[in-house]
Amino acid sequence: MVGVAVKPSYLETIGLIERLHRRFLELVKLEMDHLGIQEINNVQGLILFNIGDAQMTVGELTLRGCYLGSNVSYNLKTLVERGYLVQERSTHDRRTVYVRLSDKGRALRDHLDAMHERHLGMLDDTGVTEDGLTAINKTLSRLDRFWTRGADLMQRYRTYAAAE
Repeated sequence: MVGVAVKPSYLETIGLIERLHRRFLELVKLEMDHLGIQEINNVQGLILFNIGDAQMTVGELTLRGCYLGSNVSYNLKTLVERGYLVQERSTHDRRTVYVRLSDKGRALRDHLDAMHERHLGMLDDTGVTEDGLTAINKTLSRLDRFWTRGADLMQRYRTYAAAE
């Protein structure tokens, strides 16, 4: 059975995904500390980066990013209060609220973009290649689709197992 043979690698991948995300958030925190930004946290900085030049709803933002252990609505409220985001109600649907970066938010986003550029410049010394990243991204996208379909797959498995 293939699943049993793959189990150690599968569990290692799950652990690596979690660890890499935490380490990346630590890099964002260090960058923000270097800039003297103490009024928001690293997750909020990542939210700003993911908004970029777009204007989006809370739902769209949630789908776009991964905000470990956080409440996106709370973080958006904090970012609006601290002047990093501008919040506007839709003229077509008053229930819908859009957010976009303020000048202050754009400045931080630009610093985080520069951090990414520095990291890209340092990748040459790591053995990480574009082909390697492409392969990783392909595999992680497959896992994403698998986990997205996970509830349906588990239901099918339970139905199949119960029929046996």
